Amino acid sequence: MKHSALFKSLFFLVIFLSLASCGSTSNVSNFSPLTTVNTAESLKKPYVILISLDGFRHDYVNTYNPPYLSSFIEEGSQAASLIPYFPTKTFPNHYTIATGMYPDNHGLLANSYYDYDKKKTYSIGNRETVVDGSFYKGTPLWVNANSEGMVTASYFFVGTEADIQGVHPTYYYNYDGKVTNQERVDQAIKWLEMPEETRPHLITLYFSDMDDTGHRYGPNNKEKLREALFKLDSKLGDLFSRVDNTGLPVNIVIVSDHGMAEQSMEKLISTESLINDALYNMIDNGVILNIHPHNNEETDKIFNQLKKLENKFTVYKTEDTPHFEYVPKNKNWGPIQVIPDDGYYFSSSKSIERRKAGNQEVFGVHGYTPALKDMHGILYAKGPAINVGGSLPSVKNIHVYPMICKILGLAVPTNVDGKLSYLKGMLQE
Repeated sequence: MKHSALFKSLFFLVIFLSLASCGSTSNVSNFSPLTTVNTAESLKKPYVILISLDGFRHDYVNTYNPPYLSSFIEEGSQAASLIPYFPTKTFPNHYTIATGMYPDNHGLLANSYYDYDKKKTYSIGNRETVVDGSFYKGTPLWVNANSEGMVTASYFFVGTEADIQGVHPTYYYNYDGKVTNQERVDQAIKWLEMPEETRPHLITLYFSDMDDTGHRYGPNNKEKLREALFKLDSKLGDLFSRVDNTGLPVNIVIVSDHGMAEQSMEKLISTESLINDALYNMIDNGVILNIHPHNNEETDKIFNQLKKLENKFTVYKTEDTPHFEYVPKNKNWGPIQVIPDDGYYFSSSKSIERRKAGNQEVFGVHGYTPALKDMHGILYAKGPAINVGGSLPSVKNIHVYPMICKILGLAVPTNVDGKLSYLKGMLQE
């Protein structure tokens, strides 16, 4: 019996190490808290695949009727739309879905923001900040699952590359947009085919197709959007079918971080006239400029100077800024915000000239107020824990987290802003 137990332990260790080393972009955390083998309690739990379809607007399925997603919805549950938070950008809203917290609380305020404690600007284009777990507050799903002895995996999701609370998913990949959708689907199935002791019960997947296409052509280019959607739908159909063939109790939850709106060149505002490096640092997120004075005593002076420049935009003290559901209190917003008028968008002169050189008349953007329905995303779910034919009204994205925790039998941290009650109608009794 001792030899048998030793052999079994070595067998699973070899499997784990081989999976950890496959692919040049694959990473496995060396932190001691990392769960590599499911506890006996976790073995009894079902499975969740959380899929993000970046930039997938709430109305795309009804407009284009992709066959596999349409069937998925009919056999499961859906919300009328998933409501993001302002600014309706990729990183803060993905991380809100992952943590169930408002951006003010989880700290990832926008795709770029200034951190006063670190005296450093976080940016999605800066690998050093993206992988630094100290920027990410809250307890994302994979960290929560890990703390309860559950193996997790990710083929991309905001936050999974960072050592949040010293933890990555058990299996994960650094983001590489060149990785094909088929590779992502194939890896998800490989994870589900692993021995149950090391098989992940939470898997996250990310697909950027609709965001890429929407940005390039705008959300009203039906030919290009339909082409991209049906290619994506085919890969998702392959995933759905192969998941069913595993015979495992897998629940699939599909979300998007935001929608998309058409932007005209005529309504772009150059940011150059607002730059004043001598007085303040300015962070540009297209639909909002964060102003960070070098000297707090000059805040009122800077505010009054910017007010005189108002033209297709309005300058606000942070506590008076519109579009937020709550009064923003996180100091990293800075004391002054600049908001473009409806339909306008901030951009650098260099970017504007590049678009003009490419004869680009319209394109797609997001970030605007969640009151604009075009900014809303999707929430679809299907599986043994999900009601068939369930249909809910539009729901805020903070509520996805406690629903997934409920499915996996995970405790919900007390500081989470989302409530299970809003999505309980999606779940089987």
